[in-house]
Amino acid sequence: MSQSHAQVWLHIVFSTKERQDFLRKESFRDQMFRMLAHHVKECGCVSASVGGHVDHVHLLVGLSRTITIAELVEHVKTETSKWAKKVQEGDALFRWQSGYGAFSVSHSMKDKVDVYIRSQEQHHATRSFQDEYRGLCEKHGIEIDERYVWD
Repeated sequence: MSQSHAQVWLHIVFSTKERQDFLRKESFRDQMFRMLAHHVKECGCVSASVGGHVDHVHLLVGLSRTITIAELVEHVKTETSKWAKKVQEGDALFRWQSGYGAFSVSHSMKDKVDVYIRSQEQHHATRSFQDEYRGLCEKHGIEIDERYVWD
């Protein structure tokens, strides 16, 4: 085969350091979502949707065949963290947690995950980030060690 083809959709989740509510201001949170999408695209990936709540974000990403998940997440977190420390509504102490979750998404479920990501505000009226993340890991067959996952 003379060409390479890939279609890999990922649902990526990470929180602010110690789940601080750095994203509490809606205007700053919206700016952060735009910056996250920008840096996903900068890596040659597709940013299908970005959402989140006051202490975490969700990204639906079409992964490029030329970058690893770890490289993508590191770039996005590093660049948005630098930006958040400098922008007027940001905070000089802004930091993302060191880890992340990356979950595969079948093409047939992409729209459903998009709706889930875009409805985070309503979702977190009744469910904490920790409960949400535990549920995602359980759904994808990932065992987590509670001693280390919540840095």
